[in-house]
Formats: sequence, structure tokens, C-alpha cells
Amino acid sequence: MTDPVDLTARLVRCPSVTPEEGGALVLLQDMLSDAGFECTRVDRGGISNLFARWGAKGAAKTFGFNGHTDVVPIGRREDWQHDPFGAEIDGGMMYGRGTTDMKSGVAAFAAAAMDFVTATPPDGAVVLAITGDEEGDSVDGTTALLDWMEAEGEKMSVCLVGEPTCPDHMGQMIKIGRRGSMSAWFTVEGKQGHSAYPHRALNPLPAMARLMDRLASHELDSGTDHFDPSTLAVVTIDTGNPATNVIPAKCSACVNIRFNDAHSGASLSEWLRAQAAEVDAAFGTTTDLKIKISGESFLTPPGYLSDLVANAVEAETGVKPEYSTTGGTSDARFVKNHCPVVEFGLVGQTMHAVDERVSVEQIGQLKAIYTRILQDYFA
Repeated sequence: MTDPVDLTARLVRCPSVTPEEGGALVLLQDMLSDAGFECTRVDRGGISNLFARWGAKGAAKTFGFNGHTDVVPIGRREDWQHDPFGAEIDGGMMYGRGTTDMKSGVAAFAAAAMDFVTATPPDGAVVLAITGDEEGDSVDGTTALLDWMEAEGEKMSVCLVGEPTCPDHMGQMIKIGRRGSMSAWFTVEGKQGHSAYPHRALNPLPAMARLMDRLASHELDSGTDHFDPSTLAVVTIDTGNPATNVIPAKCSACVNIRFNDAHSGASLSEWLRAQAAEVDAAFGTTTDLKIKISGESFLTPPGYLSDLVANAVEAETGVKPEYSTTGGTSDARFVKNHCPVVEFGLVGQTMHAVDERVSVEQIGQLKAIYTRILQDYFA
């Protein structure tokens, strides 16, 4: 039997800070190949990715797992009480960068998949799509894997993303969708001048203040059936002007929007442009707007896949999980274009934090849950 705790520790000891592979995917490829998986490295744009399949290509029933081995930087080393890449176990907790997000999840589903196909070879296929670019720009990670799969005729019938999903206790929550995410950068241009003679200048700051207030004060919606209300946050306003006697020529700002299925990136982009145009008309300024849509909102309606996962979670933990769409973005936003997808993983309270840690007991629980999902899916 494959020990998911030991595998988690071995993965944590691989310093795979985005975009470095750090040896994590090499380790997984070696283990999966030994277990009979056909493995292919799908590297693109300097990013390492791994596709592994057990069973026939194009099988009618193909269960997929998705996850990532890259991690965020550790920050200041002196703030850590434990070696961030040491995988030290203390008080029933394993410490290290990526223990929670999400090397434990990858270890659990890899261990479950290897043991499952060895003990009870299914009538179908099991796919693991593992990326090294979830914490980065996510341009050459899961998207590269999905592009390669389409070109090669590979497929998943359904997919489970192993991200941490439980806020407080094991089994608490399954993600059946995610909000969309977009950022918008505004540059308002006026005319530089002396602050003692404001009538000779065109100050972009009042226009920017009005625009940001309009955006931040607007209620985008009151929520939908499966989503909380959309949010808009002003994250920076800057002029780069150190002088108190100069009215600057331009001012910049950025907002981030997390939106539900009442909107699309396109509809919100149109609204932002309209708001900027109205402020320009009132102040005589000119606004340049750049927009990046990181992902659209999506929902996998409650049904077969979510029930399959929920039943396994409840059977192994005694907890009936809640279906949720809360939180930030994940690579499920890409997978949903390929097949139905849900997310389930560990408690995520310490992800990206100093002394990130995971309960050793919960790693074993997670493997058991993933194993039961595979058993029930192929039953």
C-alpha cells in the first residue's frame, strides 16, 4: 500500500516554488510509471506538467484527478519555526510549504489511484493531470495539459480537483463551482500644473476618486441560487507624485472583481468602460483601461458527480458536506470546459501561511475518501 503521508513528505521536500519543478513531478512520474500508468511530460513555456493514465486511451469511463505541485514562496525564512521544505512532523501536524496547498492532496489522490488500479483493476481508465503552474500565471499549466489532451484524443469523463476545500473541519465542503475573477487597470490622464494655479491644470485625481467611489459603492448583485453576491475591491491608487506643489498629469488605479453567474467578464468589462466614460465626460479627463479576465464563473449543477463525492466523504468522515462556490479561483475553471468537475480536499486554514501545516491523520482520511470515490465510480 502507498503511504500518502510519506509521499506528501517527499513532495514537500521538493522545493517546487513556481515555476521551478523542484523534482516533484519527476518523483510522481517514477512512482506512477512503476504502478502501470502511462506517463507523459507536457511541458510548455518553461512550465513542467505531468499527464498520467492507467487503462485504455478513450475509455468510456475515465475518472480524472487534477492538482498542482508548485507552491508559493516561503516569505522570510526567519519567520518559520520549522524548515519550510523539511516536512517535519510535530504534534500530529506536518509542517512545510505546500503541505496544505496542495501536495497532500496530490499525494492522496496519487496513492489512492495507484493502489486502486493495482488491487482492483477497473473497467475504464484513471487519469492524473498534475501541473506546476497553478500558483503562477496559470497560462502553461492545466491549460497546456488540456490543450495536449484535446490534440492527442485523451479525455476525462469527470474530474475531481484536490484543492483544499474545507474551512474548519474535514469533510465540511465540496466546491461545485467558482466565482469568476478579473482585474482592471485604469490610467486617468489630465494636465500637469502648479498646485497654486489649479485652473491652469487638469487634475486627474478628483476624476479617479469619483470613478473609484462609483465602482466601489455600486452593488453588482445580491447573489444567485448557488453564489454569494459579487464583489469589487479597489486594490491600489497611485500617482507616483512626491511633490506637494505639482498637480500630476496622470493617476492609476486597479480594481479586482470576483463575480457570480449573474455576470460575464464581457458584461462587466462593458460596465467598467461605461463608468470611466461618464467620469471622463464630467471632468474632461481621458481614461485608458486595461482588463484581464482570469476566469469566468462556472457551476457544476448538483447531481451525479457531486453526490458521488459527497457520499464518499460522509461514509469516511461521518460529515455531510455542504455544496459551495465560495473562495478564490482554481484550475477547475479550466477543467470545466473539458468535463464536469468538482473540488474536494483538506482543511485549508494555513495555506500560503508561515508554518503551513496539515494534519497527518487527515492525509490518510483523504486517501480513503478518494479511494472510495474510485470504487463507487467504477462499481
